[in-house]
Amino acid sequence: MKKTKPKYMQIIDAAVIAIAENGYHQAQVSKIAKQAGVADGTIYLYFKNKEDILISLFEEKMGSFIEEIDQMIAGKATAMEKLLMMIEAHFQLLSEDHHLAIVTQLELRQSNKDLRLKINDILKGYLMVIDKILIEGKENGEFSSNLDVRLARQMVFGTIDETVTSWVMNEEKYDLNALAGPVHQLLINGFGNR
Repeated sequence: MKKTKPKYMQIIDAAVIAIAENGYHQAQVSKIAKQAGVADGTIYLYFKNKEDILISLFEEKMGSFIEEIDQMIAGKATAMEKLLMMIEAHFQLLSEDHHLAIVTQLELRQSNKDLRLKINDILKGYLMVIDKILIEGKENGEFSSNLDVRLARQMVFGTIDETVTSWVMNEEKYDLNALAGPVHQLLINGFGNR
């Protein structure tokens, strides 16, 4: 049910702002509609309810982010370069979009269990990108041959995610992008690179 109509994306972008500024539970559909500059009823032409907006928002933003990452890492020769590029891109995206950072790091986590399960499904594409990088690094000898890919993936995602969450919680007082190199170094040292 993916739509790429301008009004659809206008509502998605407005939802990011409305949810970031008001919190998910206080961001009524009317606030999202007002932010998007559309009538309340227009929202229901594209979405079933507020939960559907949140899921669609995450699906759209994560989908385009995964496509972007795939393109960026395609030209890189090593798994280590690809991992660095992925970390840099993740930090860059969220450091450039204050509202999206708040939504992904804080508001998505306050949702109910069913919603979190749907969000985890969307996240699988991103985790598969991490897996591909780790498997490549393991196969070409950049990472230890006995690297547990599943555990390493959790460490990569968890480290990136917690770094961004801490940055958001600290009111973005420091340069998130400057942490990409140190985070990358920490991870590849743990993976037993050559």
